[in-house]
This record gives sequence, C-alpha cells and structure tokens, in this order.
Amino acid sequence: MLATKREGYRKRDFSFSEFLRTITYPGFWKMGIREWKTGVWEINRSLRKGVFLESLQQLVPELTMSNLDGTGSGVRAQAVDNAGNLVDDFRIEESHGAIHVLNAPSPGATSSLVIGEYIADLAGRNFSLSAATQTMVG
Repeated sequence: MLATKREGYRKRDFSFSEFLRTITYPGFWKMGIREWKTGVWEINRSLRKGVFLESLQQLVPELTMSNLDGTGSGVRAQAVDNAGNLVDDFRIEESHGAIHVLNAPSPGATSSLVIGEYIADLAGRNFSLSAATQTMVG
C-alpha cells in the first residue's frame, strides 16, 4: 500500500511534499502502469475490513471479524528504481561522513543483527573508530 507520508502510521497521515516527491518520480509511474491492478487491489483490501478478512482467511480460515483489531499498521520502506522495479535486495551506500541504509526489505528484521554488524564494520573503517568503540557499536 502506498504511504503518503514517510512515517505515516495512520491512513489519514499525509505530507504534501513527500507525496509530491513520490508521484513525480519516474520509477513510480513506470511501476504504476505495469502493476496498476495490484495497486487497486491493495487499496481495496486496505480500506475495506471485510475484503482484508477474506484475504486472511485464505491462510487461516478460522479467522473472524472479531479477531481483527484496527490498531494501525507499520511502514515498510521499499525502494523502486528508475525503471519502476522494486529493489529486492539490501542497499547500503557510503558517502563522505555517512552510511545510508536505503533499502532493507523483508527479512530486514530477521537480518537486523547481521546488517547492524556490517554497518558497524563500515563505520569502523570509514570513521576511524577505535577497537573499543567498534566493540561497543558492533
């Protein structure tokens, strides 16, 4: 589901500048043209609790409406390249004085310790951290 704000955890969260950046990105339009049916399905499923329940029941038939709690959702960043393809792999880039984690798709959470160790090693090399500091970071 397209988020209209980087850290928008509620459906009504909206940032005009962030949304404008998304819809003016050429990769967004290329992906949208190719995957419009999936996009419409995701919006429908997100906005209609009954449709969401039906899709869940394909995995767990015993679920009922009483099992659902409308407490919100998380935000998972997913990079899209200029050609409109989802970037399926981790993307970590270095620049002067910074390390950028640009994409950490699923299983980002299960790989978080390994990713953290990798980033700590990069920081140790790039920022001349002492061995003691690297031990505390990594």
